[in-house]
Amino acid sequence: MQRVEEQKPPWTVEELSARLYAQKFRYHDLHPFHRRMNEGLLSPTEIRRWAANRFYYQKSIPLKDAAILANCPEREIRREWIERIIDHDGRGEDQGGIEAWLRLGEAAGIERTELLDERYVLPGIRYAVDAYINFCRTQPWIIAIASSLTELFGPGAIQVRLAALEKHYLWIDPAGFEYFRVRLKQAPRDARYALNLVLERCQTRNSQEQAVRALIFKCDLLWSQLDAIERGETRPVE
Repeated sequence: MQRVEEQKPPWTVEELSARLYAQKFRYHDLHPFHRRMNEGLLSPTEIRRWAANRFYYQKSIPLKDAAILANCPEREIRREWIERIIDHDGRGEDQGGIEAWLRLGEAAGIERTELLDERYVLPGIRYAVDAYINFCRTQPWIIAIASSLTELFGPGAIQVRLAALEKHYLWIDPAGFEYFRVRLKQAPRDARYALNLVLERCQTRNSQEQAVRALIFKCDLLWSQLDAIERGETRPVE
């Protein structure tokens, strides 16, 4: 007779929250590339390579959020989550985060057409970002939302990055840093909402462990992007 495996008891809300926050050591602000950026050690070529490749990720954020929306059957959650797409795509006079990143690229010396045609996008970046979109399309919506909880660690890292860019990279027009200024307001709001959803909806031990793994996946994805950017591979941005 086959033995039925005993199910593990679910974590408390506090335990799950602690396990999610414990993944901070995986966040990409600790990557050597970001450390060098914050210390003012990157060359103009490295900054441009980072801006051009990160743009591929930025322009894909609305696609992953649209995938989450498509899988979520709950109207009230969709009404909240759609704000993320608007934040990046813009609406009316607000041009949104994608436009703000294009202006960052221009401020760093990259032509807008060069960003839009993806000529500098490294294979490792394309693979990682496309894998993230696919993850959000194929996973349950609450697990896809859990992967977005890297936003828990974002505001502090953005604050440090913005200060470093303004201090060390005076050759970049500071008007190009508006993306980071706006995200300092948006990211805490987004993180609170997503965290509360995950804590509320992930009630079984299995779903809780899936949520933690999803966050680890996203942290690894962001880290791997910087690995590719640091190596530079075969497409330098001069």
